[in-house]
Amino acid sequence: MAPMTGAASPLRGRQREAARNDGVILAAARDVFLEDPKAPISAVAERAGVGISALYRRYAGKEELLRTLCHDGLKAFIQAAQDADEMNEGWDALTTFLREVVDADVHSLTVHLAGTFTSTPEMVQDAVRSNELVARLVDRAHAGGRLRPDVVVTDIGIVLEACAAIRLPDKERTVELRRRYLALTIDGMDRDDADALPGPPPAPGEMNWRWARSRQGQSS
Repeated sequence: MAPMTGAASPLRGRQREAARNDGVILAAARDVFLEDPKAPISAVAERAGVGISALYRRYAGKEELLRTLCHDGLKAFIQAAQDADEMNEGWDALTTFLREVVDADVHSLTVHLAGTFTSTPEMVQDAVRSNELVARLVDRAHAGGRLRPDVVVTDIGIVLEACAAIRLPDKERTVELRRRYLALTIDGMDRDDADALPGPPPAPGEMNWRWARSRQGQSS
């Protein structure tokens, strides 16, 4: 049995190394494409400090890399919503979720990369699931009486994108400002005795035009 044990250990080591390299590539890709969505994939390899061949062994091309980045962000979004939903108070669950997603900077990918790749069926399913989870958090916050009655699910997505749009060269200052304006937004959502919000809320699907290219790619 000893030879089998010895053979398995190097494989685990290679797997760990591959996972580490993949994490480095994805982190570099995130930085590169947030700075310039049109950047070539070679810029990712350079930022990650790996050869272009090493990158292509993991990803067939730029579109697959973009798709992976956005799907990873979507999965993080879903996890944050699921974790928040375990909280007892609906208002606390919703606001905790908002703070977690803003700090994780999930929506920067949505803002910058919408429509730049073809979505997979799994991504579409996860997008539907994410919307269902946020709807549940909003419903719970309404039921608890803290969330002003004219706030709808789509408002939450736009608030998150607005926070993600705040981006300065100084990363720490970016975090501070995002938290500042999220706090202002949360305070506004808590004021159920305030005047009605101007204009109607976004209609279902009204903001989906940004992903038109992704849908077109699926149908072609």
